[in-house]
Amino acid sequence: MTRPDLSDWQPRPLPQRAPLQGRYVRLEPLDPAVHGADLWQALQGAGADLLLWDYLPYGPFTERADFDAWLAANAASADPLFFAVIDLAGQRAVGLLSFLRLAPKDGCIEIGHIAFGGVMQRSPASTEAVFLLAELAMGTLGYRRLEWKCDARNARSMRAAERLGFVYEGTFRQHRVVKGRNRDSAWFAIIDADWPGCRAAFRRWLAPDNFDARGRQIRSLEQLREDGGQA
Repeated sequence: MTRPDLSDWQPRPLPQRAPLQGRYVRLEPLDPAVHGADLWQALQGAGADLLLWDYLPYGPFTERADFDAWLAANAASADPLFFAVIDLAGQRAVGLLSFLRLAPKDGCIEIGHIAFGGVMQRSPASTEAVFLLAELAMGTLGYRRLEWKCDARNARSMRAAERLGFVYEGTFRQHRVVKGRNRDSAWFAIIDADWPGCRAAFRRWLAPDNFDARGRQIRSLEQLREDGGQA
């Protein structure tokens, strides 16, 4: 394995609290006053994903006051740095996610705390939300490593990581205690050598002509990565 040349390496900038615009969604710095009502409905209301909270260290929330307090703590945090996902078609917040474990000296950053409402499941919105953060970290800011970690029992999250181009690197046994249960953590990452192919595939997959009249994908992200992002 060729070792990267770090003779000119400089610590990378921290991501800022600023909107990120996509074709299907816009990421906005989390603001409970602006996003709270929409997020309560998306994450706890009718049509919410019932499995959403199973592997997260918090939730579900039965009281709006507790939910609002959780949002306020997230909004005040710099690490994790939270963004609300705004569906451009409906102009409402439908989920949230964050950067975390920011290590600019090492060029390492993680995407996590993902809570997507039911409307985002298996949609371009969920893929684009992750892509916008990945592009900021790996493209604009020049980080070397983008991480994804999840409970090793969370088959949905592990499948999502692999679909999005993160490479499985191993499982940390007895890594954490979450909600009184043992958590073995599965680690995934995209490194800078992977990123050009991942970026090309993301862009090609998100293009309008990759979806048919019923909104179904024509080519998968995996297929596009294999083909270098080409049609």
